[in-house]
Amino acid sequence: MSPEDSRPVRLLHEALTHDIIGCFYRVHRELGFGYRERLYSLALERELMESGHRVARETAVMVYYRGRPLAWQRLDMIADGKVVIEVKASALLPADATAQLFSYLCATDLEVGLLLHFGREPRFYRVISENRLRTPGS
Repeated sequence: MSPEDSRPVRLLHEALTHDIIGCFYRVHRELGFGYRERLYSLALERELMESGHRVARETAVMVYYRGRPLAWQRLDMIADGKVVIEVKASALLPADATAQLFSYLCATDLEVGLLLHFGREPRFYRVISENRLRTPGS
């Protein structure tokens, strides 16, 4: 094993995602389980802004099909212009929730997304869509 192999892996937007996850847990601790997604989104937005982050909520992005505009898709929020945040508030997380977030990332030039599940137990999922791996026109 070379010395390079023993270095810790740095995550893309690591500090920002760490802050977002911390805010997520604070909101879940305060509100608990049982509210609608909108309330968790509003509380998370407030928590992020109080922590010094810029938040864009309900941001619309154009989805393209075969290189041509198809329709607008709304994203729950974007933090600091770098991380897409998808909020879910249900007892069970839908099986396709991370795939949905991946699709949202593909509709932007952003590479990191966090799926924040305000379920009975708080859970988060990090989703990556590296721009360098995308096919042109997608």
